[in-house]
Amino acid sequence: MNGSALHDTPAPAFWRIALPHTFAAVPVARALVRRALAEREHAADSDTAELLTAELVANAVEHTAGDGPIELVVELMPTGCRVEVHDPDPAPPLDLALPHPPGEPPDPWQEHGRGLLLLRALSSACGHRPTDSGKAVWFRLPVIPGQRQPVL
Repeated sequence: MNGSALHDTPAPAFWRIALPHTFAAVPVARALVRRALAEREHAADSDTAELLTAELVANAVEHTAGDGPIELVVELMPTGCRVEVHDPDPAPPLDLALPHPPGEPPDPWQEHGRGLLLLRALSSACGHRPTDSGKAVWFRLPVIPGQRQPVL
């Protein structure tokens, strides 16, 4: 590897924005993630990033009290993207490692609870962490390898 190859790697990009504590924040968050990925021509799957972001924002609005803003944090790195949604409730979300509550069979007709299942199934990693003002729930998506082009 020569020295110039090191400089060809784009630096990480970081966006942080406060969103209203209403369901109107969901499409705004989707659009912001789509724009961030497109602006940097990032190779993470934009559709998946938008879907998972919408799930996290909807959960934050539905399951936390108060009218203070929630916060969307998007970080683009050469290896992928990381999205966090911060909310004011310090209580952790349902266990991100379990597909459904222990001792209960999964209910395919249940209207709620699919967001965390999608998060686990579609992200390369996900979790939550405490923050000074509540918690952050996050996911990571890897860069999608480029398609090989036929040699002409």
